[in-house]
Amino acid sequence: MDVMNQELTALAWTGLHVSPWKLIGLSGATLFALRWLVQFVAARNAGAPVIPRAFWVMSLLGSSMTLAYFLFSSKQDAVGVLQNLFPAFTAAYSLWLDLRRPRRRAEPDAGLGAAPRSSGS
Repeated sequence: MDVMNQELTALAWTGLHVSPWKLIGLSGATLFALRWLVQFVAARNAGAPVIPRAFWVMSLLGSSMTLAYFLFSSKQDAVGVLQNLFPAFTAAYSLWLDLRRPRRRAEPDAGLGAAPRSSGS
């Protein structure tokens, strides 16, 4: 058995079989789940539904980590691979689109108490 599938003896006190691959899979699943907290905070701050870039980064990293777990650990589970393959592709594509889009500079909104701009006369 390779080192990545061997139990980490330092974590034996937990009573769980924890291997390096399992830590990678659990970290990926946690990252994938926490992206919704990032999206919630961004939407609450914007007062509208928005998806920040961090959401796509967390989606890509989380699904890639869990995909690696299901591909390379002793699990090698086809269901887990399929379950994480599409989200990884979708997150990578969405992140690529987001990175290609030019960022707009923040401009004061007259509806939020900012003084209207004069025409220069």
